[in-house]
Amino acid sequence: MARLVDIWDSIGIMEEQRIERMQTVKKYIEEDLTVLQLEKNLRCHLEALQKEKTERLRELNDLRQQDEELCVTLCATPYYIPSGSMPSRTQLQELQEHIKKLSEEKESRVKVFSGLRKDIRRLMDEMGHEPETSLERESVCPDTDIFLLTHENIQALKLLLSQLEVKKESLVSARDKLKDRAISLWNRLSCPEEEAKEFEQEALTTLSDDIRRWQCVVDHLEVLQRAKLEEVIDKARQELVVWWNKCMFGPEQKEPFNAYFCDDNYTEELLNLHDSELLKVKEFYKVARPLLENLEKWEKNWALFQDFERKAADPNRFSNRGGALLKESKDRAKVQKLLPKLEEELKARVDTWETEQGCTFLMKGQSVMEYISRQWEEYRSQKDKEKNERMSKKADSTLFKTPSKRPHGPGSSGMTPNKIKKVVQTNSSLCF
Repeated sequence: MARLVDIWDSIGIMEEQRIERMQTVKKYIEEDLTVLQLEKNLRCHLEALQKEKTERLRELNDLRQQDEELCVTLCATPYYIPSGSMPSRTQLQELQEHIKKLSEEKESRVKVFSGLRKDIRRLMDEMGHEPETSLERESVCPDTDIFLLTHENIQALKLLLSQLEVKKESLVSARDKLKDRAISLWNRLSCPEEEAKEFEQEALTTLSDDIRRWQCVVDHLEVLQRAKLEEVIDKARQELVVWWNKCMFGPEQKEPFNAYFCDDNYTEELLNLHDSELLKVKEFYKVARPLLENLEKWEKNWALFQDFERKAADPNRFSNRGGALLKESKDRAKVQKLLPKLEEELKARVDTWETEQGCTFLMKGQSVMEYISRQWEEYRSQKDKEKNERMSKKADSTLFKTPSKRPHGPGSSGMTPNKIKKVVQTNSSLCF
């Protein structure tokens, strides 16, 4: 029995199980088994326990090996079982659960790592970017085991990916600016059609190559431009007027550039000033585009409203109109309903823009709501003027058509016959 107790201790039999096994042995004895039979039974039981011990130790060794590999890869803490002790079934089960969780975590991290490495490699290929840092080199290395799947490494790759995305945006912006510059120069210089093939070529393999190509085109066109400064500056001014109008600039906004706009001393410096002003105006349009598009929409509907009002005031509008008059009436009502909504939306957008930009948004030299209010005032003033003119004409027409009463009796005239005769004679002499 003492030997059995020692074995039970060595394989980690819990107290409850030990008591149960002791009861079993006691039962064998109470059943009055022969010593030989009892020994045989105990030996069988001992062999079973030794076998279980061997299996548990082998299972523990296998599980520990898996646990250690996963913990090294994930930089995690291994499941603790005291060295030299016999693990219980509960401990082995908990170790299996621990390994299962680590395996799932590894699978999840591998998926994240693979996605990040794939995106990093794609961005580098698109940009033509060669790895510079050790992290960049390791991130595109075919050997996937070079990276430990730690949270720190994942964060490092995410940061690298975001940096590459910013760099790509910068390269795309630089490429697009060079392309816009080349197209602008090409239009200014009125280059032959055969030279337009540069603009029809597809983008090269990488952004870096594409930027070099467009830089060469711009350099070539700028050399040609220097030989045609006067013509080029005049075209830059025409382009500037177009952009001023698109941005709805008023005289006050154009005034700071007027001196350069009217300068007839055509130099490269003057051209550079025009190019800088163009860039500034284009940048303003880019920032304010949603608001400017709303203003254009309001102006379009305002013009429609005024047109409908003119047609409504036309006395001949009912002549031979058919169904057009009904459609016109519906469209007019629609525009009248839309204008207040557009104005309310504009006010909100302008307030937001002015808060974000820290300055007043001007439309043709006035604040937007001031400009709109003035348009309404002018409209009402014009309506009042037209109304007064109609009333004046109506009064004149009524006065002209009122019949005069004929005098009754020969003595009712204010003039004597002799006076009438004199007046007629006088008029006759004036005709001659």
